[in-house]
Amino acid sequence: MLYFILAVAALLGGYFVYGGFVARVFGVDENRATPAMRMADGVDYVSMPTWKVYLVQLLNIAGLGPIFGPILGALYGPAALLWIVLGTIFAGAVHDFFSGMMSVRYDGLSIPDVVGKDLGNGMKQFMRGFSIVLLVLVGVVFVLGPAKLMAVLTPEALDSTFWSVVIFCYYVLATMMPIDKIIGRVYPVFAAILLFMAVGLMTALVVQGYNILPYDQFFTNLHPKALPLWPLMFITIACGAISGFHSTQSPLMARCLTSEKHGQFVFYGGMVGEGIIALIWATLGMSFYPDMAALNGVIAAGSPSLVVKEVSMGLLGGFGGALAIIGVVILPVTSGDTAFRGARLIVADFLGIPQKEISKRLMISVPLFAVGLALCLVDFNVIWRYFAWSNQSLATVVLWSAAAYMIKRNKPHWIATLPAIFMTAMCVTYIANAKIGLNLPMDISTWVGVASAAAATVAFFTVFRPSRLASMAPQT
Repeated sequence: MLYFILAVAALLGGYFVYGGFVARVFGVDENRATPAMRMADGVDYVSMPTWKVYLVQLLNIAGLGPIFGPILGALYGPAALLWIVLGTIFAGAVHDFFSGMMSVRYDGLSIPDVVGKDLGNGMKQFMRGFSIVLLVLVGVVFVLGPAKLMAVLTPEALDSTFWSVVIFCYYVLATMMPIDKIIGRVYPVFAAILLFMAVGLMTALVVQGYNILPYDQFFTNLHPKALPLWPLMFITIACGAISGFHSTQSPLMARCLTSEKHGQFVFYGGMVGEGIIALIWATLGMSFYPDMAALNGVIAAGSPSLVVKEVSMGLLGGFGGALAIIGVVILPVTSGDTAFRGARLIVADFLGIPQKEISKRLMISVPLFAVGLALCLVDFNVIWRYFAWSNQSLATVVLWSAAAYMIKRNKPHWIATLPAIFMTAMCVTYIANAKIGLNLPMDISTWVGVASAAAATVAFFTVFRPSRLASMAPQT
């Protein structure tokens, strides 16, 4: 239990200390009018109370990742806790803060346009296509995952296909309606159920006398199949530490923020909140089952969704377990809806189509949902593997963009540059080694990853060397 308490304390301390430092060096200006105040349109640019903006941000970014990822990551042992804590404080929360606050400074633009402001038009065009593909993949993943969980709780006739249709219909409404009409109203209720899930499961674990986090080998790979900790654990635990998907969601709340002074709470704090959820599920995975082999057996028999069912029902009984599972379902559903919404806004920004009229929203949304429905027929595991790598690759690009933003303004850029270098090495190593990539041996893949990170660093400082900064005048 001590390790869990220390990990939570470290995340909270990271929010106040390092999060405050990041906000200061960024240069938060509470007297500067935000896009919500200057560009209100009643659909996407809508001022909302800060507490509600935080809840929407948290539920937007926290999909299946901070549950399924940490459950799979728990197989590696306590090293998963270190990555969740350190990754959240020094990479994930920094990434989320910059993607949100840079969007605030750039009139609430979607992440491809935000990246393009500092990395150039070519990267902007690449990011448009890459982000839309990722968001549609997210939407599909977050239909199939929660549908399977809901099928566990309902009669056999209400199978995963039925729930996929129900969830997809909700996504259509949430994507089309003004953000304060559905998302802004139901998310506080969802947050209350989520809180019950998190607190209830950890409380039950303690009360029922489980040996909480019985392992102390923080630097040892305990995976029962001996899968390599580097880079697989860092790809597996994505949303619980750092996730590029978050950068597609932060601009949604950048359009609703009423003051820049709330940026640390909403964006950095939202990632810390997700990190705590990830800690809870990693702890549950390592504590509920007698050993890693038992946890792995359940995952192999029914995916992490079966772990969610067994843990929830085992700790809280039938009714309480059902509520806990619903709390888990809420996370992907409240990310899937804004995934399609984010895709709509990226396309709208690209084509210059105002979104105040519903006919203009339909023009973009219908083709996106058609592609999403088609992808629902593809094997879930295939989609998840491609999502995992593309998700972390997007985070890497956004961190490089944040570094460029800071260095062009003669500010401490290393808060973004260092995690960008690390993520570059990790993502390249993974795709070089993975079967969906080059399928190279791990030692060669690692050298390729390290060399790529070094090359990216040299290229970055070649482009953004001091002698060129005068010609790169900041746009805000």
